[in-house]
Amino acid sequence: MNAAALIVFAVCLVLVAALGIASGRWGRGDLATVEEWGLAGRRFGTLLSWFLIGGDFYTAYTLIAVPALVFGVGASGFFALVYTILVYPVVFLVMPRLWRVAKRRNYVTLADFTQGRYGNHWLTLAIAVSGILATVPYIALQLVGIQVAIGALGFTSTAGPLAAAFALLAVWDYSSGLRAPASVALVKDTMVYTFVLVAVIYIPARLGGYAHIFAAAGRALAARPTPGFLILPPGQYLSFATLALGSALAAFLYPHMAASVLSAKSDGVIRRNAVLLPSYTLLLGLIALLGYMAIAAGVQVSNNNNAVPALLLRMLPGWFAGFCFAAIAIGGLVPAAIMAISASSLFTRSIYRRYLRPGLAPAAETAISKRVSLLLKLGALAFVLYGKPAFVINLQLLGSIWILQSFPAIVFGLYRRRWHPLALLAGWIAGMIAGTAMAWSQGIAVLYPLHLFGHTYSAYAAIDALALNLAVALALAPFCRRLARAAGNDETDPLDYEDPLPELAPAKA
Repeated sequence: MNAAALIVFAVCLVLVAALGIASGRWGRGDLATVEEWGLAGRRFGTLLSWFLIGGDFYTAYTLIAVPALVFGVGASGFFALVYTILVYPVVFLVMPRLWRVAKRRNYVTLADFTQGRYGNHWLTLAIAVSGILATVPYIALQLVGIQVAIGALGFTSTAGPLAAAFALLAVWDYSSGLRAPASVALVKDTMVYTFVLVAVIYIPARLGGYAHIFAAAGRALAARPTPGFLILPPGQYLSFATLALGSALAAFLYPHMAASVLSAKSDGVIRRNAVLLPSYTLLLGLIALLGYMAIAAGVQVSNNNNAVPALLLRMLPGWFAGFCFAAIAIGGLVPAAIMAISASSLFTRSIYRRYLRPGLAPAAETAISKRVSLLLKLGALAFVLYGKPAFVINLQLLGSIWILQSFPAIVFGLYRRRWHPLALLAGWIAGMIAGTAMAWSQGIAVLYPLHLFGHTYSAYAAIDALALNLAVALALAPFCRRLARAAGNDETDPLDYEDPLPELAPAKA
């Protein structure tokens, strides 16, 4: 055990724990309401939203998994870099419109919007179920990322430190709601930027420069039993492109990402963040290069997820390695807190209140959301400690397929209510079944070899499932309308979606 690394790690965690708990006193608002507890009263400005969305999007598992994938297979791991380039134009175009209607109609979750737009509780239930299913294993993955960082410190058992991280999450969520991860995100991102910038300058200098790193990584990848590639080969273009596109379309449909967007104080804040957030893409590209550095440094690990911690311990001073591990752990605590808050709000508002307690008071709704948040984190902790983390990872891969099936109802619904809700529900069911079956047939893998007209196309199963989803919804929409089935009431107004024109200053005489 590296004493210097452990001390720095512990000090950083204690400081951010205190900050998260104290943040409950920041700003005015009644934390007994879901509006305040789950969205912080929708009052975050540009800077705080930038840190919150970045802290929610770039998680502990991102800091571990992206370079681990590059370490394992090479260039294919850089699909994450491409999808974060594609996602922000989508955010710029779509999310301000979602914020406007959610603000004017007091919607807290995407399921709230679905119910208000289509007036069909079965479609709303489908959106809520896919959101919760996709989020729960994501919480467990953050704990896996924290576990990897803790294990690198030299603990023979990570159960105790991981339980302490769970306790910290529970206190944050109960006492401060979304304010805790939002305030800590500022510290977390500052630490991550420091760790990455120092690592990508200091480590290459010790390894002989980037030319040596790329040459050594290229030779090592080509010599493996299953060869990797420093440069993406043409045979992987389709899988790479569909992975990037599918991930970009799905990213902000996750409940925790939607909560980060809806907590902004204006649609202008979201547009400014869509312009500013690509700076994180640059950071992600630098993080991915750590995988090549680990290869060049001769790192040998039984699990690729341990490649970055092993690299940091080998190449950096002990105290700074402890700082880096703290950044990774905090990078898991921030999104895990937001995920638990958003998933519990989704369950309470769209399932519990609708089907079990229709007349639930706002304060009781918040209290139940807090308990559900605790149960979600407790289940994730138990799975990490006593289950198989690899299975959690596989479930999260399925989660990306599941969450993308809500795209037609939400994104298309923001612009036009043309499709019948029952047709959208049928498309959702078809996409969920097909996507799950494709992934399951490949051993819970996201790439599926689709055989068409004598050719095999290996593509992201979420894109294949989404194509089927759209085809079914489009084909059934006329039949649903012809059968005169009720389409449900749309409680929104066209003006809810519009960006109001700025008031003109009175002309001077």
